Amino acid sequence: MAKDKLQPERCAEVLGALAAPERLKIVRFLADGPRNVTEIAGMLAIPAVNVSHHLTVLKIGKLIRGKKAGRFVNYSLCPGLLDEAVAAGIGEQALNLGCCTLALPLGLKTKC
Repeated sequence: MAKDKLQPERCAEVLGALAAPERLKIVRFLADGPRNVTEIAGMLAIPAVNVSHHLTVLKIGKLIRGKKAGRFVNYSLCPGLLDEAVAAGIGEQALNLGCCTLALPLGLKTKC
């Protein structure tokens, strides 16, 4: 049997990791470059402990990575997450999830 190119298990894992508004905002924020927990907490206006939870979920989903810099950890998107979308002309607002490409509009305002 041929290997499924969609990789449904991996796709579900990644989409599950993104299944919270805060995590989508973090990914969009990290598209501009590495950030530490304090910067991310400030952007989200939530406590750092909540940010740490969301970062753990994103790390388990292999969407971000952390690199120690002194007493801080700078988080960034995993290499390649934006590359294919940029090469296809979609722009840096899109994530290549392997199974699909997810567009993250910047500055989007919604109404209730």
